[in-house]
Amino acid sequence: MNSNTSKVRDNEYDLALKNLFHGEIMERASAARLVGRFKDGRATNLLVRALRLEKEPIVINRIIEAMGEIKNAKATLPIVELLKEELEKPEDEQEKTRMFLIIESLMKIGDKRALEHLGILLSSCDNDIRKLTESAYECIDPNWKVNLAKSNKI
Repeated sequence: MNSNTSKVRDNEYDLALKNLFHGEIMERASAARLVGRFKDGRATNLLVRALRLEKEPIVINRIIEAMGEIKNAKATLPIVELLKEELEKPEDEQEKTRMFLIIESLMKIGDKRALEHLGILLSSCDNDIRKLTESAYECIDPNWKVNLAKSNKI
C-alpha cells in the first residue's frame, strides 16, 4: 500500500471515528459499520465507549456488528452485558435482531468467556436463536458438549 492510499485510509478511519461520536443517527450507524470493516483492534476501546454512550438501537446494533468484525476479545464482556440486558426482558419483548447480532459477534470473537452467558440461549423457545447459539458453541469450543457434560458431573 503506498503512502497516498494509506493517508486516504487514515482519513476515512478518522472521519468514521469522529462520526461515530458526533454524527446524526445514520452517520453514527454507518461510521460504526465502517470502523468494523477496518478490522483495527485499536478501535475496540472506542467502540466500547461509543456503546456506553449510545441510545439509538440501530447504532447500538451496528457497533455490536463492528466489534464482531474486529474480533478483539476486549469486546466480549461489553457485548455480554447487552446480552444480559436483553435476557432480563420477557422473551416476547427481547429484540430478536439484537440477539442474533450479539450471538454472531460473540461467535466471531471466539472468546470462551462468552459461553457461560450464551448457555441460557441453548434452551430458548426461539428455534433460530437456539440453533445459532449451538453454532456459536461449536465455533468457540468444538468440544462444548463433552465439556458441558463434564462440568455438570462436578
